[in-house]
Amino acid sequence: MSETEHHHNLGTVPRLGTVVMKFGGTSVGDPERLKLVAERLVATCEAGNRVVGVLSAMGHTTDELVELAHEISPNPDPREMDMLISVGERISCALAAMAIHDLGHEAISLTGSQAGIVTDTVHTKAKIVAIRGKRIQDALDKDKIVLVAGFQGVSSDSLDVTTLGRGGSDTTAVALAGAIGAEACEIYTDVDGVFTADPRVVKTARKLHAVSYDEMLEMAASGAKVLQLRSVEFARNHNVMVHVRSSFSDAGGTWIREEDERMLEQAMISGVTHTIEENVYRVEGTTPSKLFSALAEAQVNVDTILVNGDGAIVYSAPLEDHQASEATLNALGAKWSSRDDLGKVSVIGAGMKSHPGVAAKTFEVLGELGIEPEIVSTSPIKIACHIAMADVERAVQALHSAFGLDTEVAERGHE
Repeated sequence: MSETEHHHNLGTVPRLGTVVMKFGGTSVGDPERLKLVAERLVATCEAGNRVVGVLSAMGHTTDELVELAHEISPNPDPREMDMLISVGERISCALAAMAIHDLGHEAISLTGSQAGIVTDTVHTKAKIVAIRGKRIQDALDKDKIVLVAGFQGVSSDSLDVTTLGRGGSDTTAVALAGAIGAEACEIYTDVDGVFTADPRVVKTARKLHAVSYDEMLEMAASGAKVLQLRSVEFARNHNVMVHVRSSFSDAGGTWIREEDERMLEQAMISGVTHTIEENVYRVEGTTPSKLFSALAEAQVNVDTILVNGDGAIVYSAPLEDHQASEATLNALGAKWSSRDDLGKVSVIGAGMKSHPGVAAKTFEVLGELGIEPEIVSTSPIKIACHIAMADVERAVQALHSAFGLDTEVAERGHE
């Protein structure tokens, strides 16, 4: 069976009423894949659903546009950068609409602003403040498949095009699902769902049938790249059920939903995540309130925060924010140093709330490997350890095994 024939036979979303289907860059990476996405959207519509598709830019389009901007200017103007990089998603939507028309269905492609996605004025990292979905609803009422360009909106103040930052199409999709009352938001991607660890690092990692919003938040913040953090926050706050699944098979994926008793009973730990893409800063000569207010103003995404007894403040932030971090620290006149030789390993699970001893076991496993954490931070469902970057992968593998995540109990919530 050819790839095209296989996709004709893909299982579709069951009758739900209204469904938002988001497709990532790999899923729309070339014209053939875009046609397959169009087929999937049409099949879901023919199953009796009202369908909204949210599309990312094709493949590496956004990266190529960013490179082009830097060939023109060493410091591209943020407003014009948003004008430039917002076109990738619009290309995908227009092409998909053409393919849907050829399949005998009505479709309409909309930019973020045409779809009523209203944002603040922070260029390249805008946040959605409102969705005025009347145009989408009107098109759905006329039995059209609506294609919305992800990752973008329009500023309520300046009426400028804005973009939502990397991974912003996930946020677009979840926000639209909440705004139009969709029964589910389907996130189609190049992986089969959410796993107990990164399958590239842990060969025995297993796909989870379901995780809670809080667990997915911790996973997204701790290195799992399957969903953007802000999209999970929005899903939790607006109770949008999210289904992460593969664009290239009809297998069920991972449901992200409200926590239930079955989740807690079947497994103590849901996953071991990691990241090696953070800088850790040690700051003296300022107060936490001044420091974190200034970092927030600079749009720095602060993760771990520790305040030492000697008055030093330790925090971590993504590598992509290092220039903004350093400029902020210098502007405060603070004494600071940073490290880029540490990675972070996190053990996550809602079940640990009712299972004491998770921390003890975590440190025991690391101790047996001769690994001494430099920084430890916790929440009710997470233990995160900053350790030497060279030790990250073997720590993930050992913890994954120690907590039994390579066994069937890991697939908790399986139905």
